Amino acid sequence: MLMVAADHGKRREVTPRLTDIDLCAWIAQAEAGTRLEYHRGFLGIDITPVISLLPEAERCQLAALGRAAFGACEMGLVHLVQERAGPDRFAYIAIARPTPKAAAASLSELLLAEPEAA
Repeated sequence: MLMVAADHGKRREVTPRLTDIDLCAWIAQAEAGTRLEYHRGFLGIDITPVISLLPEAERCQLAALGRAAFGACEMGLVHLVQERAGPDRFAYIAIARPTPKAAAASLSELLLAEPEAA
């Protein structure tokens, strides 16, 4: 995980930059109710090529993380919530749900599987 320092006034905050693989690994071992902040900022802006201030590689990595979080939510593995951290700044949080009992495949296989074409 890459550590990123963000300057907020006189206070410096260091937050881990997660990858989609890190998120999947966390979901696979997380107990129901545990929380993981996977991004702090404004996700919609931070992943948009024309307006994001992130370098291209980091922007693409963050977009993959957002897709992985949303996919895990759609599979019923996590709840996704946001908490306001300031003007135009949010904490994006995944909350682990109970592991599906009917899942025949491992959670890792479910999370890393390619989405089927509709």
